[in-house]
Amino acid sequence: MKYNLVVVGSGPGGLKAATRAASSGLKTALIEKADIGGTCLNWGCIPTKMYLGATASSPLLHTQEKAKTASGSLSFNLPTLMQKKDRFIKGTRSAAEKQLGSLGVDILNGTASFSNPTTLTVTNDEGSTEVAFDKLIIATGSMPTAFPGLEPDGDCVLNSSHVLTLTEAPESLIIVGAGAIGLEMGDFFSRLGTKITIVEALPSLAPTEDPDVGETFRKILKREKWGIRTGEKVQSLKTVNGEAVLTFESGETLTADKALMAAGRKPASESLNPAAAGIECIGAGWIATDDNLLAAENIYAIGDINGRTLLAHAADHQACYAVDHAAGKITAAYDSGPMPACIYGHTDVMRVGPNTADLQKAGHTVETSTSMLVANPIAQSYGSTQGFVKALWVDNKVHGIVAVGHGVSHLVAAATIIVKQQWTQDDVHSIIWAHPTLDEALEMALLAPRKPA
Repeated sequence: MKYNLVVVGSGPGGLKAATRAASSGLKTALIEKADIGGTCLNWGCIPTKMYLGATASSPLLHTQEKAKTASGSLSFNLPTLMQKKDRFIKGTRSAAEKQLGSLGVDILNGTASFSNPTTLTVTNDEGSTEVAFDKLIIATGSMPTAFPGLEPDGDCVLNSSHVLTLTEAPESLIIVGAGAIGLEMGDFFSRLGTKITIVEALPSLAPTEDPDVGETFRKILKREKWGIRTGEKVQSLKTVNGEAVLTFESGETLTADKALMAAGRKPASESLNPAAAGIECIGAGWIATDDNLLAAENIYAIGDINGRTLLAHAADHQACYAVDHAAGKITAAYDSGPMPACIYGHTDVMRVGPNTADLQKAGHTVETSTSMLVANPIAQSYGSTQGFVKALWVDNKVHGIVAVGHGVSHLVAAATIIVKQQWTQDDVHSIIWAHPTLDEALEMALLAPRKPA
């Protein structure tokens, strides 16, 4: 079989690439070794947000109880929630498959491996098939990884996929890694009554974000009775006598019913045999790409696998570029523009563009202007006033925006536009900011006095 374009991997980037290519009239095949939708749909973005959405009323009620404006209790049925999640995912997969079929995309189930620079071998339980291509897009994504001695065993030590199969909330949960996965899953299970202890080797929670974000998280989570251990390295994490036992390098131990290993991901490139196509890999197997996302002649690598940005929407954006470049519609180098990113939960994080450290490393003099959510009427109405919105300025233009607090992920689209257009303070007055809204916290951050970062 030969195709104009073959896509390997059916996560957000792969699905977007296949549908865009077929819609452009290219004879297209999509190769997937597991479930359509990849990690994002089946084990990542979508199921975690369904869990957070279904239980969002719990922290809101707790906030009002503390303010003595309401009282009551909530209980959640985790098995039923899991069934709802599974039905939604199954339905979404089915809809994606129908769309691909209607566009004439051939879905090939199996593991793809390069035979040479223009041919793949696709292997499944029924045997092997040779697939030739004119152009190819690798979109195989990434998978959970762990450091030696911290490997999940599926018993009491779990990875981010295992934890979504729990039908009963553990009484206690140790989370190793205070990034998006750790904070979101901790938030969810704490709503079910689980005692959370979060462990991070770096000094701050949410360590890739602005240090003020991490400090805000620390204050909020301490009030919510989380155990917080930062700046401490873990030596081992094992199941011992039906419990998860974590041992620090200092020798101190922690025990819990379950532990979640939420630190680190690795590229899903091992089975591809990239060397046979002349593809260079970096580090653990991240595929090197040029300015046009090309890993080799006529072979593109998009999304997590190229190691640029491990976000679903980054893969989606790169997919559009790769297909259009392969079709000869564009020739310019790939430019993502300012990258938006969020962490979700009762306390959200939103960031667009580089952070302060990135800008300073690039040689820029950075100023910041900040508004505190305590001054915002919507934050006040929800009783969730901890947090802030901060603008990062270089030469009187906005180069980045960061926020932490309840609901701030809803500011991400406006923030992306502002950073992409590099607003000046005068631009703030070019639109009407609706009142009362959380958006006004963004407006006030842009108008606030600046100070050196």
